[in-house]
Amino acid sequence: MIPPARPLTFLAALATTLTLALPAAAQKRPTDPATWTTVGSSAAPSLLAVPAHCQQFSCALIVVSHPRAQTPERLRDSPEFTRLRDTLLAGNFAMLLSSDGGPTTWGSPQGLKHAGKAHQQARQAFMWNGRTYALGISMGGLMALRSTLPGGPYAVSGVALIDPWVNLVAAWHSAPSRQQEIREAYGPAADLKLIEEQDPLHLALQLPPLPLVLTSSMDDKVVSPLQNSELLAGHGDVTFSQHVRLTGPHLGGNRFTLQMGETLRTFFERLEQQAEVLVRRPGR
Repeated sequence: MIPPARPLTFLAALATTLTLALPAAAQKRPTDPATWTTVGSSAAPSLLAVPAHCQQFSCALIVVSHPRAQTPERLRDSPEFTRLRDTLLAGNFAMLLSSDGGPTTWGSPQGLKHAGKAHQQARQAFMWNGRTYALGISMGGLMALRSTLPGGPYAVSGVALIDPWVNLVAAWHSAPSRQQEIREAYGPAADLKLIEEQDPLHLALQLPPLPLVLTSSMDDKVVSPLQNSELLAGHGDVTFSQHVRLTGPHLGGNRFTLQMGETLRTFFERLEQQAEVLVRRPGR
């Protein structure tokens, strides 16, 4: 059973974390077992961690899209997220903490270009096996889902979402402050018509189902599950997909347990195993 939510939510924990500057060269911090390298745009850098295994053997890459008003550095320094991160790194997945072009880009196409540049540099830093997965947290769900759409800078083989925004139209209508951030992210010409046309949820539902892990709570008062995760849940590939329904507030502690890390790791490992079977199939 998933443990109950801790009183301190993930966003509250991030708010108390000191943001540290990271030099361009790889740096191993005294309390951090991972070595992080800066990649992507200098204006909005992303962070890459590569397990030692992936310097000798081929590995997949997980691109992580952050919550609203956060950065790769704050995500790296979060004790809450560390449980998920370390579990995935231990599974021999390289991890890219994407800046997505800034703290409030709301899954915009311009933000995806920043992620694409970081991805291009990241995959050259280790023995990439050609496969990429997406992990989106809160606002980052929009970017993670957009990255699965055709025409993106890299192909995505599966996506995991935690308390996600996936419905851009719902985000637009949810609060004047969010609407202003979305307008700034999507350009001065952004209006409801453009937002409807570029809504990742609307576009994803027109495509074949995708391997998907969703984590959400009906207690979430920040991101409405009924307008977001519940609308996407039925679009997951039946073989691999899972909807983990929890209790507690938005980004509560039970989203960041070791057990949740294992759920994500198992999901990505199953997709890797299936991909390897297909690669080895005679005639390919």
